[in-house]
Amino acid sequence: MSSSRGLSHGIFCSISSSISFSLSNTCSYLAPCRYLHTPPLFVSSYCQSTRNSLLSRVERFWSSSGMEKNKGLVEELRNYGAVRSNKVAEVMEFVDRALFVPEGTPAYIDSPMPIGFNATISAPHMHAMCLELLENHLQPGMRSLDIGSGTGYLTACFALMVGPKGRTVGVEHIPELVSQSIKNIERSAAASLLKEGSLEMHVGDGRLGWPEFAPYDAIHVGAAAPEIPPALIEQLKPGGRLVIPVGNIFQDLRVVDKNSDGSLSVRSETSVRYVPLTSRESQLNGS
Repeated sequence: MSSSRGLSHGIFCSISSSISFSLSNTCSYLAPCRYLHTPPLFVSSYCQSTRNSLLSRVERFWSSSGMEKNKGLVEELRNYGAVRSNKVAEVMEFVDRALFVPEGTPAYIDSPMPIGFNATISAPHMHAMCLELLENHLQPGMRSLDIGSGTGYLTACFALMVGPKGRTVGVEHIPELVSQSIKNIERSAAASLLKEGSLEMHVGDGRLGWPEFAPYDAIHVGAAAPEIPPALIEQLKPGGRLVIPVGNIFQDLRVVDKNSDGSLSVRSETSVRYVPLTSRESQLNGS
């Protein structure tokens, strides 16, 4: 990684639908959702005594006039340390989040938003975390795979980072979301990559990956698996990186690096809460 983050050392609280915070609990999550929901601010334990001051800063964060535009959103994320990489900041500024959320949804606040089908688009700070974890594996000419691609936001970011000589594949098992993601990307900065074919969106079971363009330098998964799917390990290139939430009731975001000899190095980035990586039917039924 080009920049380090101490995200696992904070006290995590989530955002409720009314964008309120619970600083007294270790974690609180918005459910059901497809993606990781952790807070836009990462509060170290030494800040407990300054709770009132922090809440005041949070209120100013949400009401900031700069949040009305995509660039203002990224600038606020940088101010709070959620974005540290210049490259990640640049691509997030370039891909307008408003194109990937339902019409009428506030696009420029750091909160997950529902997109239908028991799914959400993740909060911007979580997009930033995943992009920074994968940044060194999203260099021009590399190959990336986005499992659970939703409305296509993160997939578009991947495509811009690997460029026209690279390859990016998004896999989503809800056909309607795949159709919508294609329309979204066609209006975005990644439109030419979709048209030229270096970016593709497919309907499929993400647990099986997408072997056609394997091996991949970077694989991202947006739902929690009870264990890491063997197909994704198989499709990960030696020297590549997989970012995936793993677990059932207790989950952690794991960073999996495949070494040159095919062995794996696995570490936990932080505790998380995702819905299961499961079948289309189970997701639609909310089970």
